[in-house]
Amino acid sequence: MHESAFHQLEEVIQDSLFPELDLILRAGRHVDHDDGERYAFLMDAQSLLESFYRRYGCELIHASDGFFYLLPVGEQMGRRHLTAGEMLVGQTLALLYLEPTTVQGGGVTQQPVVVSRLAGLVGERDLVQALNPRRRKYDERVAHETVRNEIAKALRGLESLGFIDLGEAEQVRLRPALLRFAEAVRGLSEPVEALSRLIAEGKAVAEIISEEDEETEEMER
Repeated sequence: MHESAFHQLEEVIQDSLFPELDLILRAGRHVDHDDGERYAFLMDAQSLLESFYRRYGCELIHASDGFFYLLPVGEQMGRRHLTAGEMLVGQTLALLYLEPTTVQGGGVTQQPVVVSRLAGLVGERDLVQALNPRRRKYDERVAHETVRNEIAKALRGLESLGFIDLGEAEQVRLRPALLRFAEAVRGLSEPVEALSRLIAEGKAVAEIISEEDEETEEMER
């Protein structure tokens, strides 16, 4: 059992790490081992912060996969749904995260791989509509550019929430929090195949939360 370095909540709040960490948790960011001292701080302060955040109608979740995040259970803190693009891209990244070839590659993939995999699962025409539902007319000349731009936008959003890290040369490093997108297939004998089917059918749903309410975008395909 982990022994806490803190004995009182006041000690946690007065620590220099707390203000920044509190803000990023409320903004919906996930914190894992790669966050170093932030993760170590949460491990030390977990029991005290659990009761602290309950006063705001939230649960501080420490997932078995090795990451922390805040989950609102009351009305004090708003909920934010991911955009359709963030959901689709997040589910596809979770699929890649589960695949042995990605593990062998150190958990790193490339943006063109994400684009190709998602287009292969959904179909380019349906993907353009899902990523940009306001576009009524399919134009093959701009479809590829639209897909790349919307996926790049989604990747930046997912990075801000601690799901991935974007690197040079279009590298995407996958982080453990992506497994939130795979909850629907957890425990199944063939999770990769099951998640692939859900993505293709538009049935996989992921929700992330933040302190501010934002307009919900539903993915209907």
